[in-house]
Amino acid sequence: MSGHFGRQTASGHLTVPAESKAAYAVDVEERFRADSAEIIARYPQKRSALLPMLHLVQSIDGYITGRGIDLCAELLDLTTAEVSGVATFYTQYKRHPNGRYTVGVCTNTLCAVMGGDAIWDAVSEHLGIGHDETTDDGMITLERIECNAACDFAPVVMTNWEFFDNQTPDSTIELVDALRAGEQVKPSRGADTVVSFQDMSRVLAGFLDGRADEGVGANGASLAGLEVAKEHDWHAPAYPSSESADAKASDKPAEAAEPAAPAAQAQTLFDAPKAQTRGDFADGGFGEGSAKPAADGTGPTGWDIKGNANSMLFHTPDSPWYGRTKAEVWFREEEAAKAAGFTDARERRTKNADGSDKAEGDKA
Repeated sequence: MSGHFGRQTASGHLTVPAESKAAYAVDVEERFRADSAEIIARYPQKRSALLPMLHLVQSIDGYITGRGIDLCAELLDLTTAEVSGVATFYTQYKRHPNGRYTVGVCTNTLCAVMGGDAIWDAVSEHLGIGHDETTDDGMITLERIECNAACDFAPVVMTNWEFFDNQTPDSTIELVDALRAGEQVKPSRGADTVVSFQDMSRVLAGFLDGRADEGVGANGASLAGLEVAKEHDWHAPAYPSSESADAKASDKPAEAAEPAAPAAQAQTLFDAPKAQTRGDFADGGFGEGSAKPAADGTGPTGWDIKGNANSMLFHTPDSPWYGRTKAEVWFREEEAAKAAGFTDARERRTKNADGSDKAEGDKA
């Protein structure tokens, strides 16, 4: 039987608990706005700050609240529907009160084979809750996790995204019991301790807590391949610089010298400066070859390349979507759009009825 936290479900902004729409206390809102300003300053377009700002909401409220959605929308010039659409897409964002600790049991293929399913069954029965449900004391929210990205330590359980490796049903039950009792637990790798869901949410929002160098990093099975490479003295090929190529050539007879041209060409792939750099949007945000659209979405006279900065596509009058996409930047020439990182919208691919690829701009 699920705890009362688990029964408080919500699917959208209009159905979040009524109390979650109440305004923040003045000091809490001031702190939220200050932290949000710091997050927004990291991005050339402020709407890109939405993901960390949703984590910031969870660091304050413990889940995505109505007031959090409203404030994110205001600060990022988005609608509440746009914010809710993102918040309901990612499973790390909770639309109902979350426990102090999120315990995720990996039941993907390898972990399941190694005992993940047995762990899930045992812990779910022990706690009396199912997926995304929370114990009555508000301490544990239990989740099935598709993959913890730690297959070399299967089966793996995560607690607020800290690793607990090579688990068994008994060891995981001991873990959740210790958490509910308020005991300190030590992850297998990473930080020395497990912080609360709200504290971890602040870290995910981009505010470091000083614990990055704690605990054990990569070890055991993760390093097995490296140890084999050391045994056999295997090394990755060194990247050829023009200096090393010249030195190598000088050690050989003239007729055996390797040509320096390929090395020099390869070097330029890494060392050549970018043709354009992102601006501050005063110039369109994509270098001197770009311009902002007018209020009606049109570009300056002679600027015929329409750039959709969300999808990083450019459109010409020949593009199927030319009149239907939001213009966020304009270019005079295709070369300028490509140099800024945009791709030709006409090269997008779709599927024919028979399943084969076909360019959107192709004629039937």
